[in-house]
Amino acid sequence: MTFNEVTRSPVYVQVAEQLRAAIFAGELAAGAELPTERALSQAFGASRASVREALRVLQAQGLITTGGAPARAVVAMQSAGPAREALATLMKLGGVALGDLVDLRCVLESAALRTAARRVDHPLLAQAHQALDDMRAADLDIEAFDEADLRFHIALVRAAGNEAMHLVMLALRDAALRYLLVELRSRPDPRRVLRRLRTEHGQILDAVEAHEGDRAAELVESHIRRFYRGYARRAAGPNGAAGAAGAAGAAGAK
Repeated sequence: MTFNEVTRSPVYVQVAEQLRAAIFAGELAAGAELPTERALSQAFGASRASVREALRVLQAQGLITTGGAPARAVVAMQSAGPAREALATLMKLGGVALGDLVDLRCVLESAALRTAARRVDHPLLAQAHQALDDMRAADLDIEAFDEADLRFHIALVRAAGNEAMHLVMLALRDAALRYLLVELRSRPDPRRVLRRLRTEHGQILDAVEAHEGDRAAELVESHIRRFYRGYARRAAGPNGAAGAAGAAGAAGAK
């Protein structure tokens, strides 16, 4: 048995995981108001910026909604979190290859974007715009970029208005959560990758807003597969065909 080297999770990820666990366990019930950012910052011993990023992740996952006060949030009334967590666990325990998850994600996002492109002025597209702006502002903060990337794709899938698609998308992202972050961290200078991903995200969003569903679907599938083809090649390393065979499951995914 071989193990991967342990990596230190960003603080906002640890905060989000604890809050998510409390929601799943019922310690934070549906409709319950979360403490202020200041109170959460003190409770976790983390900066308010980290708490804010954690809350944005939970909001993107549909677990919380914004509350009445500027720095407050409430637990979503009908959270699909436990079902999503169960689906992600089943995927992992079933030994589903990354390539299979990528194929499913391509089918899912392509279908969702075709549907979203038929809708007019959907408010969730504003969330996708905000995520894209955050990616541009992130510069070389790869953790912030990764979090914004997650929000971007989830917002576009949610814009289709299909809750089942949203649920499966969250499970897919959980099942392959770390690949973008690991890839960016492995690069001596990730600027080129970040620039390309920002450009591709902008093109995808433009196609959806132009009601060009087929083009949006083609762009998102190319975006997803191109990333994982590169990831698979680097995962194969110097072992040539043997290493490539081991990484082949990743050749289809982001």
